[in-house]
Amino acid sequence: MSDSQKFQLGTIGALSLSVVSSVSIVICNKALISTLGFTFATTLTSWHLLVTFCSLHVALLMKLFEHKPFDARAVMGFGILNGISIGLLNLSLGFNSVGFYQMTKLAIIPCTVLLETLFFRKKFSKSIQFSLTILLLGVGIATVTDLQLNALGSFLSLLAVLTTCVAQIMTNTIQKKFKVSSTQLLYQSCPYQALTLFVAGPFLDWCLTDLNVFAFKYTPQVLFFIVLSCLISVSVNFSTFLVIGKTSAVTYQVLGHLKTCLVLGFGYVLLHDPFSWRNILGILVAIVGMVLYSYYCSLESQQKCNEVSSAQLSQVKESESDPLLSVENGVAILGDGVGPKAPAWSSNKDLHA
Repeated sequence: MSDSQKFQLGTIGALSLSVVSSVSIVICNKALISTLGFTFATTLTSWHLLVTFCSLHVALLMKLFEHKPFDARAVMGFGILNGISIGLLNLSLGFNSVGFYQMTKLAIIPCTVLLETLFFRKKFSKSIQFSLTILLLGVGIATVTDLQLNALGSFLSLLAVLTTCVAQIMTNTIQKKFKVSSTQLLYQSCPYQALTLFVAGPFLDWCLTDLNVFAFKYTPQVLFFIVLSCLISVSVNFSTFLVIGKTSAVTYQVLGHLKTCLVLGFGYVLLHDPFSWRNILGILVAIVGMVLYSYYCSLESQQKCNEVSSAQLSQVKESESDPLLSVENGVAILGDGVGPKAPAWSSNKDLHA
């Protein structure tokens, strides 16, 4: 199996793990919050991150991955920013209508595209832009209902979008810059995320619900769902970093909207949530957008691979046709005054061309 096939297989596995774990945790948390009345979402997220860190620490002790320390300030800033973005998203939901909150989530993709274009000179083809527009239109039809605006809610939503975009872009750039895996980055940043939300979580939840998390009555049923939610979150957090590291922040957001459509479907089938023809139409349009996005991404990726292969092939042909170039590169081996022998392939680049 070639390296490209292994990479594609790993990417498919990461995407599948992210979808399954995210849909599972949404269903679990919906039962915990809606049915059992545990409405402390920010505090619950801090517990998720704490359990994730403990799980990764056990994996480290078992030598399932290698600890690779790098820039401590970058890790701390990244972890705190991630924690802040989660808190702001929860505040945005609390101070806005559900419809406006869904619009906030939809705004993350165009904002990410804009930031990557301005600061990273990343180019998005018209085909990709078209597919993303179709996707956002579909998700908007399926999820956005009422749009009630207020100054504080709008400001919080703006901050939530910006911090989320920057945090997700950083997830990709840090892994590539410092050559660390998703597991290594998650392990080092998790304590800062957990601490940020552990300190701010109870206060934010009190502002949103007027209830005290420490005064809540923890029945065995509530504790069971909290533990289950924390265990699933290990897979959610790991797959998030894995997907962004292997693909991009935009692809992760596209995947997030696929999860939204699946959650709507599972909510209707399993929990008997209300479902309308508008939801069905929106989901179908969104699926068309996702299929187009996947197709255009695969097409562009194949074109880049072909360009690289052509460049390597032409380079090899040039070195074969120019004996002086071959000697300079150490490719040809000179005999005892007889003349150059056949070129010897001495570099990895030549072997893989």
